[in-house]
Amino acid sequence: MKLLFASLIVGMFCLLPSVVFSNSSGYTPPKGMVLVSEGVYVMGSHKSLIELNPGDLFNTDRHALGPENPAHNVGIDSFYIDTHEVSHGNYMEFVKTNKVRKPLFWNNPNFNNYKQPVVGISWKEAQAYCTWKGGRLPTEAEWEKASRGRRSVDYPWGNEPPDNTKLNFNQEIKKTTPVGSYEAGKSDYGVYDLAGNVSEWIYDWHLAEFYLFSPKSNPTGPQKGHYKVIRGGNWRNNAEDVKMVYRNATIPSIRNKTLGFRCAQSKGNSPSKYPNLT
Repeated sequence: MKLLFASLIVGMFCLLPSVVFSNSSGYTPPKGMVLVSEGVYVMGSHKSLIELNPGDLFNTDRHALGPENPAHNVGIDSFYIDTHEVSHGNYMEFVKTNKVRKPLFWNNPNFNNYKQPVVGISWKEAQAYCTWKGGRLPTEAEWEKASRGRRSVDYPWGNEPPDNTKLNFNQEIKKTTPVGSYEAGKSDYGVYDLAGNVSEWIYDWHLAEFYLFSPKSNPTGPQKGHYKVIRGGNWRNNAEDVKMVYRNATIPSIRNKTLGFRCAQSKGNSPSKYPNLT
């Protein structure tokens, strides 16, 4: 009897590693994506509503169309996000398969290397690519969670000032660099180029005052608007404008050499979990 009991105990402990270290969610991240786990984090600036001057809420001098105040708690469901910005090579496959319009800088040698992030893409074109890949553009809250990681920091790597070992910015190179070039600049989740290189299209419509009444769980922005949110700063921007809280926006039809995108996917849900905000 004692021998049988001892054998059972040993057997149980032998099973423990498979329980403890297995992927309890039962999901494997899609190729080229990482999982960002659900949770609550502080979105926006480090200032709370009571710390702000009334004028700060509507200050559009530095923040163009998007002040990042006030700081507020946001709950996010688990989701997947691309490890890298969508490359020119990735988008070439989409163009050839679906016979869609080529990017604006398709033949420009400064921006059409296979490994450079694709630029010259409108919001609808970016969303169409993500749908083709089984996903969608990330929401603003998802993007900031993926970039700031598990800490309330200014940049993906922490609070240390940016330099050319961490990102492509401040017109030092004067063009985009291949995706994933800056190992020291990735976020806690292992996501590259969230600061610098190219700014990125976001799922949400933009409203400068949205943080004042943003839902506490899985915000997706206003239901309509004139501008789409863009995030991340780009190769032209200075240190202040590549901070993770920095918000900007532009018309969804614009196609330029500083704006690209990456895709996201809801974990355990269809890509159409969120409404089609076209």
